[in-house]
Amino acid sequence: MSHPNREQLDALAQEQLAAYGGRKLSVKERLAIPAQDMPTQDPAERVLNMSEVATGYTDAQVVVESLRCLQCANAPCVKGCPVRIDIPRFIARAAEGDYAGSVAVIKESSMLPAICGRVCPQEAQCQLTCTVGKSLKSIDKAVNIGRIERFVADWESEHHARKNPEIAAPTGKKVGVVGSGPASMTAAADLRRAGHEVVMFEALHKAGGVLVYGIPEFRLPKSIVQEELDALYAMGVKIERNFLVGRTAKVTDLMEREGFDALFLGTGAGLPKFLNVEGENLIGVFSANEYLTRSNLMRAYDRNKAGTPLYGSHKVAVFGGGNVAMDAARTARRLGAEEVTIVYRRTDEEMPARREEVAHAKEEGVRFLYLHAPLKIVGDEKGRVSHVELITCELGEPDASGRRSPVEIPGSEAMHEFDTVIVAIGNDSNPLIEKTTKGLDVNRRGNIIVDEETCATSMKGVYAGGDIVLGAATVILAMGQGRKAAKAMNAFLADGGATA
Repeated sequence: MSHPNREQLDALAQEQLAAYGGRKLSVKERLAIPAQDMPTQDPAERVLNMSEVATGYTDAQVVVESLRCLQCANAPCVKGCPVRIDIPRFIARAAEGDYAGSVAVIKESSMLPAICGRVCPQEAQCQLTCTVGKSLKSIDKAVNIGRIERFVADWESEHHARKNPEIAAPTGKKVGVVGSGPASMTAAADLRRAGHEVVMFEALHKAGGVLVYGIPEFRLPKSIVQEELDALYAMGVKIERNFLVGRTAKVTDLMEREGFDALFLGTGAGLPKFLNVEGENLIGVFSANEYLTRSNLMRAYDRNKAGTPLYGSHKVAVFGGGNVAMDAARTARRLGAEEVTIVYRRTDEEMPARREEVAHAKEEGVRFLYLHAPLKIVGDEKGRVSHVELITCELGEPDASGRRSPVEIPGSEAMHEFDTVIVAIGNDSNPLIEKTTKGLDVNRRGNIIVDEETCATSMKGVYAGGDIVLGAATVILAMGQGRKAAKAMNAFLADGGATA
């Protein structure tokens, strides 16, 4: 299989730029411009390192890709964006080579373009409604909005062109932000811009939330997350690490004893779900959360500097079909496993992971075993995983999510040899805050119940957003809630805390 070569792709883009650039294009001409492939590391090389897989568009590529945008008057792409970025306007600036102007447009609505350009599922959001993709009858041919966003954000960083937002005069109000993931980072920035004192509380020793512990370096370099945290520092946001709200201090302690006028809860969904099958307590069984945290946050892949031991794996089974399963499987390959298999109860068509992540996993040698489900995990005499009993499934009627339900086929059980199992079937909300906060309403899944428009909780002055409200969602959806909550909190504080 051939893979995008950066030099070849750039040369092709230069030819296309010579043909299409510098003049007014008709709709027909814009539709004729081919979508630009993303340059990537060669699979044989990247599986041996933790460096970013996608290396980013070249200058010529980003201009050519931007020329594909039809600049639709009704802008359906904007309606598909959770934070309503003015997509046609930022792409128009990029097409002119005005990258500073382009990223400035994005930052009117989103503070994290370098992150969103890498990890947001644009194909299910802004690109899903793109007129170009619909005209060419393929989502794969939609304008690559996320890749353009990534390019202009990286350009801003590389050229040291970043400008911190202006901070309003001090209001005398003190606001706490619990958690430091995308929802919390967005809320903290908007609250600080309004002139409030903002203190962020992070339970771990590093800030960044799921962006740091959950997403691998090869998809999202940690230096990018650190830049965003540094920007918050520069704005005057304080970050308290190793501070577990619910243990170090309760929500009510912060409000009543520490003098916070309002709180935003953005603690995410970090409680892993398990299979509840025999053998799940054997040595060599990991939740994807633990496995990825060991690698991402504690550098398990770097044997000389690791903050945690590396479990030696040869044959790994990953249960699940989402992005986290892909991250875990691809990490296992980089940690030295010779054979990694995604075991999924449905088929490729129902798999919720991004198509790009699935394609990258396959390129890197990850195997896919569809229509199989685990029945039990078997260990050796030392209590270590040695086999997994799987049963074959077939698809039945659609479930509540619209996907066809897997139905086990009696008599199809079989043993498969594995020495490591990674469970990546989703997360629930950590119950700590719920159990230590009287008067905070949650649903049956433990997610905090909020007002849809304001993100206000059942407690006056306390707001919440992100995965703790939505369940496991996307970075951009979490950011959207952080922005919505901050707007409501600013109004609440401006009103003297009279309204919730």
